[in-house]
Amino acid sequence: MSKQRASPAAAIRRRIGDPGLLRWAARVTFSIVVWTLLLHLFPFLGFSRAPLLVSRPFCLDGRNNSTAASAAASVVAASEVGRRASPALPPRRLYKSNGYLLVSCNGGLNQMRAAICDMVTVARYLNLTMVIPELDKQSFWADPSDFGDIFDVHHFVDSLRDEVKIIKELPQKFSGKVPLSMQPISWSSEKYYLRQILPLVQKHKVIRFSKTDTRLANNGLPLKLQKLRCHVNYNALRFTPFIEALGNKMISTLRKSGSFVVLHLRYEMDMLAFSGCTHGCSDEEIEELTRMRYSYPWWKEKEIDSEKKRLEGLCPLTPGETAIVLKALGFPRDTRIYIASGEIYGGEKRLAALKAEFPNIVRKEMLLSDDELRLFRKHSTQMAALDYLVSVASNVFIPSNDGNMAKVVEGHRRFTGFHRTIQLDRKKLVELIDLFEDQELSWDEFSVAVKELHWGRMSQPTRRRVIPGQPKEEEYFYANPHECLGPAIKRRERLKHTEI
Repeated sequence: MSKQRASPAAAIRRRIGDPGLLRWAARVTFSIVVWTLLLHLFPFLGFSRAPLLVSRPFCLDGRNNSTAASAAASVVAASEVGRRASPALPPRRLYKSNGYLLVSCNGGLNQMRAAICDMVTVARYLNLTMVIPELDKQSFWADPSDFGDIFDVHHFVDSLRDEVKIIKELPQKFSGKVPLSMQPISWSSEKYYLRQILPLVQKHKVIRFSKTDTRLANNGLPLKLQKLRCHVNYNALRFTPFIEALGNKMISTLRKSGSFVVLHLRYEMDMLAFSGCTHGCSDEEIEELTRMRYSYPWWKEKEIDSEKKRLEGLCPLTPGETAIVLKALGFPRDTRIYIASGEIYGGEKRLAALKAEFPNIVRKEMLLSDDELRLFRKHSTQMAALDYLVSVASNVFIPSNDGNMAKVVEGHRRFTGFHRTIQLDRKKLVELIDLFEDQELSWDEFSVAVKELHWGRMSQPTRRRVIPGQPKEEEYFYANPHECLGPAIKRRERLKHTEI
């Protein structure tokens, strides 16, 4: 008689009876129960209920400062509460790469920021793979910050994935290869990169641009490239969560008292030494600034006639001159003014005249704790990032010179809805100030003249000024990227209609 085949149910019962299998099943069941309980207990224990979503880590400059680290963590956590869900990633652009582009940026934050936008545009146009940019560590500020210390690397890469492939470092096969290093010709069109640079990349496979500022023309580029420059600047280049959180904290504090003005007072030692602008300085200060200028060989201009430069409008206004101009423009004495700058040359003594007219002056040190600021010590570029955020968000932005920050912030404010930026006409202002101080103009005459002078200098929508053959003299693309401002003009018109 044949052996009867066991039923499936009987087979399962026999397997369950195995001691090893029983222990395994008990462990699995226990793990599931514990994990389920933990998920429900997380909110009561103060943890997020989504522990599987691991947030991106950030570095605190390698310092073992538990108090500062705790302050940083709390600020970032607060910022993440209000962060909206990230939009879906754009589709990855598929293309055959012609080679790799390394860029070594030079200058301060805003000079490097504009350069990064240009280099991404060049990489897109030439179908190159771009390596995360290197930031300047050799300039006057000697800031050791890397790209990821200032900008959100993941957001930068992800938001540009439909335009250009960006990687953190060269592939291993190029580890021993010395790339061709060069400086592209300043203010070049896209045709220069196509005809002169692309053949070099195809030959050497890897190329490094050792300087990147103003290497792309303001005008005459295809519309698609101009809009890509804007996309990089206003969408892809986002500061790190920690910098953004501190910036938002400062902005929130300033707005609690109503509207506020940002005064970009570029009256710092390096600016005065580099420009040779010494109006109002003592003999000892003039000597100190001159020594500094001669000690940096890459500052080519050494013998400078300060008064001549001032009368040509090439010097930043002094804090005292700025106070007179603000008063003449009609700003009330209690105006809340945030000073966006590094250390003012001459310190509190130099600021005395400005504070006498406008006592409600605020700086970073008054809005952030020592623990929060400690993370930024010797990191002037990160400090400048905080100033940038506050400047873009202010009700009025007033730069006392037309340097890189003044231009880039002005363009950003245009992009977000033509928020008021007062572009001071320094050449005519110093003439009026001298006439007033020599008592050749009364206060009323001086005030009326200053107001009339700046009636059309409030960031109204305009076409960018083009001067063929003189790119340094024409209007900077990042100060007025008019190709990208259609939506901003519509927003501005809607606001005007609402106000009416």
